[in-house]
Amino acid sequence: MISYQSEDIQMPDINQAEVTEWIKQVAATHQKKVGDIAYFFCSDKKILEVNREYLKHDYYTDIITFDYCKGAKLSGDIFISLDTVNSNSFLFKQSYNRELHRVIIHGILHLCGINDKGPGEREIMEANENKALALLDEMKARNA
Repeated sequence: MISYQSEDIQMPDINQAEVTEWIKQVAATHQKKVGDIAYFFCSDKKILEVNREYLKHDYYTDIITFDYCKGAKLSGDIFISLDTVNSNSFLFKQSYNRELHRVIIHGILHLCGINDKGPGEREIMEANENKALALLDEMKARNA
């Protein structure tokens, strides 16, 4: 089950049913099934608190993913700073919704075992994000 909550900020305007179906399809392309995944949309202030408390990092970020996966079943808590998503949408010249969906799926890709910190990993992550976003575009076109 996938849940969507907001911590200290207004819930983003996303189609939760569509996003849930999209996440399931992306997970399946990585031979995974969706277990319990909780999205927490929050502010920069909240994500900085989470980063400091649990990861001992003293900086803002767009996403923090806590991995509770067992085998092929994806489970985790995913914190997304909507403030940073908004800033990054301008920085990367993307619409807010496109950047939000990129970050939403970024967390799922981490749960699928894709990393982005080591040599060459960022490019692999970006390729998987782009593939997932293309799948979302196809889903929206079919449902239009």
